[in-house]
Amino acid sequence: MAEEEKLLIPRDVYLKSGIHIGTKFKTKHMDKFIYKSRVDGLSVLNIQQIDERIKIAANFLAQYAPEDILVVSRRENGWKPVRIFAEVTGVKAYSGRYPPGLLTNPNQENFIEAKILVVTDAWPDRNAVGDAIKAGIPVIALCDTNNQANNIDLVIPCNNKGKKSLGLLFWIIAREYLTLRGLIKKPEDLKQKPEDFSEE
Repeated sequence: MAEEEKLLIPRDVYLKSGIHIGTKFKTKHMDKFIYKSRVDGLSVLNIQQIDERIKIAANFLAQYAPEDILVVSRRENGWKPVRIFAEVTGVKAYSGRYPPGLLTNPNQENFIEAKILVVTDAWPDRNAVGDAIKAGIPVIALCDTNNQANNIDLVIPCNNKGKKSLGLLFWIIAREYLTLRGLIKKPEDLKQKPEDFSEE
């Protein structure tokens, strides 16, 4: 029971969102986060490790002002969670097809200056990751069991495809970030609920 109290949110809330359900494929990068494989072949991620990584990511992000953080999502299921996350925290967000040079070319019309990048999936968002490497800025990536994690500074293992899972994850990070930055007194003060971050 002691382990339960250490989690950022109750275990059953994690489980209901499907945040721990991976894919049938697993890479050597993600092997250490996998708790077991189900009968149907799907990999199951370790909730404890997901929670730990969210804590680390929130602490890391809290060292940066919102305007220095860029969150990118090529995958459509991430658009709403990323948009609401940006509204709630004040960070910059970019959804849809990532234009090369967004982080590296100051002559580009939509050039964005950032000190840290968060991507919802290391594979579809690989152009953003490539740009961040060129710009020398750290990358936090949400990675499913089938993701490669090279060039990623901090991996958050999770189901990065599900609407509920992405909504819950960005809600927790928003809550922790705002608390750590002193913008809300305690996590419970965040007015939005996880479902506000999820696609209907």
